[in-house]
Amino acid sequence: MPETTAHESGRFPTAAGIFFGLGLGGFFDGIVLHQLLQWHHMITSAGYPADTLENLELNTFLDGLFHASTYAFVVIGLILLWRAGHRWHRAWSTRLLVGTLLMGFGLFNLVEGLVDHHLLGLHHVNETVPREQWIYWDVAFLVWGAAMLIGGWALLKSERRREAARASPAGGSRF
Repeated sequence: MPETTAHESGRFPTAAGIFFGLGLGGFFDGIVLHQLLQWHHMITSAGYPADTLENLELNTFLDGLFHASTYAFVVIGLILLWRAGHRWHRAWSTRLLVGTLLMGFGLFNLVEGLVDHHLLGLHHVNETVPREQWIYWDVAFLVWGAAMLIGGWALLKSERRREAARASPAGGSRF
Protein backbone atom coordinates (compact mmCIF):
# COMPACT_ATOMS: atom_id res chain seq x y z
CA MET A 1 0.00 0.00 0.00
CA PRO A 2 1.47 3.40 -0.97
CA GLU A 3 2.46 5.71 1.83
CA THR A 4 0.14 8.71 2.23
CA THR A 5 1.49 12.16 2.95
CA ALA A 6 0.04 14.60 5.47
CA HIS A 7 -1.46 16.48 2.52
CA GLU A 8 -3.24 13.42 1.16
CA SER A 9 -4.57 12.33 4.55
CA GLY A 10 -6.18 15.72 5.18
CA ARG A 11 -3.91 16.50 8.14
CA PHE A 12 -3.00 20.09 8.85
CA PRO A 13 0.30 21.18 7.18
CA THR A 14 2.27 21.71 10.39
CA ALA A 15 5.41 22.99 8.66
CA ALA A 16 3.38 25.77 7.00
CA GLY A 17 2.14 26.95 10.40
CA ILE A 18 5.63 26.83 11.87
CA PHE A 19 7.12 28.87 9.01
CA PHE A 20 4.28 31.42 9.25
CA GLY A 21 4.88 31.60 12.99
CA LEU A 22 8.61 32.12 12.49
CA GLY A 23 7.96 34.92 10.03
CA LEU A 24 5.21 36.62 12.02
CA GLY A 25 7.22 36.34 15.25
CA GLY A 26 10.19 37.90 13.50
CA PHE A 27 8.03 40.66 12.04
CA PHE A 28 6.64 41.40 15.50
CA ASP A 29 10.13 41.57 17.00
CA GLY A 30 11.55 43.67 14.18
CA ILE A 31 8.61 46.02 13.72
CA VAL A 32 7.50 46.49 17.33
CA LEU A 33 10.73 46.12 19.32
CA HIS A 34 13.30 47.36 16.78
CA GLN A 35 11.38 50.07 14.96
CA LEU A 36 8.36 51.29 16.93
CA LEU A 37 9.68 51.03 20.50
CA GLN A 38 13.36 51.18 19.47
CA TRP A 39 14.33 49.06 22.45
CA HIS A 40 17.09 47.26 20.58
CA HIS A 41 18.53 46.49 17.16
CA MET A 42 20.32 43.38 15.94
CA ILE A 43 23.70 43.91 17.60
CA THR A 44 23.21 46.79 20.04
CA SER A 45 24.31 44.63 22.99
CA ALA A 46 27.23 43.08 21.13
CA GLY A 47 29.39 46.18 21.26
CA TYR A 48 27.53 48.28 18.67
CA PRO A 49 25.06 50.44 20.63
CA ALA A 50 22.93 52.74 18.47
CA ASP A 51 24.63 55.83 19.91
CA THR A 52 26.64 56.74 16.80
CA LEU A 53 25.52 57.14 13.22
CA GLU A 54 27.93 54.41 12.10
CA ASN A 55 26.56 51.90 14.65
CA LEU A 56 22.96 52.84 13.85
CA GLU A 57 23.61 52.34 10.12
CA LEU A 58 25.18 48.92 10.78
CA ASN A 59 22.31 47.90 13.07
CA THR A 60 19.73 49.14 10.55
CA PHE A 61 21.37 47.10 7.78
CA LEU A 62 21.41 44.00 9.96
CA ASP A 63 17.79 44.67 10.96
CA GLY A 64 17.05 44.64 7.23
CA LEU A 65 18.73 41.25 6.82
CA PHE A 66 16.69 40.02 9.78
CA HIS A 67 13.48 41.26 8.13
CA ALA A 68 14.48 39.64 4.83
CA SER A 69 14.81 36.28 6.59
CA THR A 70 11.42 36.67 8.30
CA TYR A 71 9.92 37.56 4.91
CA ALA A 72 11.42 34.36 3.46
CA PHE A 73 9.84 32.35 6.31
CA VAL A 74 6.41 33.79 5.47
CA VAL A 75 6.88 33.01 1.76
CA ILE A 76 7.89 29.42 2.60
CA GLY A 77 4.86 29.11 4.89
CA LEU A 78 2.60 30.42 2.13
CA ILE A 79 4.02 27.96 -0.39
CA LEU A 80 3.58 25.02 1.98
CA LEU A 81 0.05 26.06 2.91
CA TRP A 82 -0.82 26.65 -0.74
CA ARG A 83 0.43 23.23 -1.78
CA ALA A 84 -1.63 21.57 0.94
CA GLY A 85 -4.77 23.61 0.24
CA HIS A 86 -4.46 23.23 -3.52
CA ARG A 87 -4.61 19.44 -3.20
CA TRP A 88 -7.98 19.68 -1.45
CA HIS A 89 -9.38 22.66 -3.33
CA ARG A 90 -8.72 22.03 -7.01
CA ALA A 91 -10.58 25.23 -7.88
CA TRP A 92 -7.71 27.08 -6.25
CA SER A 93 -5.52 27.94 -9.19
CA THR A 94 -1.89 28.93 -8.79
CA ARG A 95 -2.52 31.55 -11.47
CA LEU A 96 -5.29 33.02 -9.30
CA LEU A 97 -2.98 33.12 -6.30
CA VAL A 98 -0.13 34.76 -8.21
CA GLY A 99 -2.51 37.16 -9.94
CA THR A 100 -4.13 38.33 -6.72
CA LEU A 101 -0.77 38.57 -4.93
CA LEU A 102 0.53 40.75 -7.76
CA MET A 103 -2.61 42.88 -7.59
CA GLY A 104 -2.19 43.43 -3.85
CA PHE A 105 1.55 44.13 -4.15
CA GLY A 106 0.99 46.55 -7.02
CA LEU A 107 -1.92 48.28 -5.28
CA PHE A 108 0.22 48.76 -2.17
CA ASN A 109 3.02 50.32 -4.24
CA LEU A 110 0.62 52.64 -6.05
CA VAL A 111 -1.12 53.87 -2.90
CA GLU A 112 2.07 54.13 -0.86
CA GLY A 113 3.90 55.83 -3.73
CA LEU A 114 1.13 58.33 -4.48
CA VAL A 115 0.42 59.19 -0.84
CA ASP A 116 3.87 59.07 0.80
CA HIS A 117 6.10 60.07 -2.12
CA HIS A 118 3.94 62.51 -4.07
CA LEU A 119 1.08 63.87 -1.95
CA LEU A 120 2.72 64.09 1.47
CA GLY A 121 6.40 64.05 0.43
CA LEU A 122 7.29 61.99 3.52
CA HIS A 123 10.09 60.15 1.77
CA HIS A 124 11.21 59.16 -1.70
CA VAL A 125 12.28 55.85 -3.19
CA ASN A 126 15.97 56.66 -3.52
CA GLU A 127 17.21 59.60 -1.48
CA THR A 128 20.87 58.65 -2.07
CA VAL A 129 20.82 60.22 -5.55
CA PRO A 130 20.74 63.99 -6.19
CA ARG A 131 17.37 65.53 -5.24
CA GLU A 132 16.47 66.37 -8.85
CA GLN A 133 16.61 62.63 -9.67
CA TRP A 134 14.17 61.57 -6.92
CA ILE A 135 11.19 61.99 -9.23
CA TYR A 136 12.55 59.38 -11.66
CA TRP A 137 12.80 56.78 -8.91
CA ASP A 138 9.37 57.72 -7.55
CA VAL A 139 7.76 57.45 -10.98
CA ALA A 140 9.54 54.15 -11.68
CA PHE A 141 8.12 52.83 -8.39
CA LEU A 142 4.61 53.80 -9.53
CA VAL A 143 5.16 52.21 -12.94
CA TRP A 144 6.40 49.02 -11.24
CA GLY A 145 3.32 49.00 -9.00
CA ALA A 146 0.99 49.63 -11.94
CA ALA A 147 2.68 46.86 -13.95
CA MET A 148 2.17 44.39 -11.11
CA LEU A 149 -1.44 45.46 -10.64
CA ILE A 150 -2.21 45.20 -14.36
CA GLY A 151 -0.29 41.93 -14.76
CA GLY A 152 -2.06 40.43 -11.77
CA TRP A 153 -5.44 41.60 -13.02
CA ALA A 154 -4.71 40.09 -16.45
CA LEU A 155 -3.73 36.76 -14.84
CA LEU A 156 -6.88 36.80 -12.71
CA LYS A 157 -9.11 37.65 -15.67
CA SER A 158 -7.53 35.02 -17.96
CA GLU A 159 -7.82 32.32 -15.30
CA ARG A 160 -11.46 33.20 -14.65
CA ARG A 161 -12.12 32.89 -18.40
CA ARG A 162 -10.39 29.49 -18.40
CA GLU A 163 -12.52 28.39 -15.43
CA ALA A 164 -15.70 29.52 -17.17
CA ALA A 165 -14.72 27.66 -20.36
CA ARG A 166 -14.01 24.47 -18.36
CA ALA A 167 -17.35 24.78 -16.53
CA SER A 168 -19.46 25.23 -19.66
CA PRO A 169 -20.67 22.20 -21.65
CA ALA A 170 -17.92 20.87 -23.92
CA GLY A 171 -15.79 23.90 -23.02
CA GLY A 172 -17.75 26.03 -25.47
CA SER A 173 -20.17 28.90 -25.24
CA ARG A 174 -22.99 28.76 -22.71
CA PHE A 175 -25.45 30.26 -25.20
